Amino acid sequence: VLAPDVVRRADHLAIPAGAPTEVRGARAVAEETRVFARQARRAQVALVDGAPGLVVAPDGRLRVLLRLTVAPTRDGDRITAIEVVADPARLDALTIAVLDEADTPGD
Repeated sequence: VLAPDVVRRADHLAIPAGAPTEVRGARAVAEETRVFARQARRAQVALVDGAPGLVVAPDGRLRVLLRLTVAPTRDGDRITAIEVVADPARLDALTIAVLDEADTPGD
């Protein structure tokens, strides 16, 4: 699902101290994502300013959000960018609609 040249950008509150705010390439992004797999179990599908995304909101409190950019590539539609937001001021400025399972496409 990741484009070969996907870019993951994160604000300073979304990543551990010393981690890069930008990661490039499908392999690097996928490997990094495995580190956050525990949090991903709590993620819910959402629309973020109308774009596909994921939110992590344990106990109903929004902690982090991923906004996905999906674009056509030679191999079909792929995720070309991931923006990770944890800064409360930035989160407050976004329009978020969490989708329940009935809203998401079936298997």
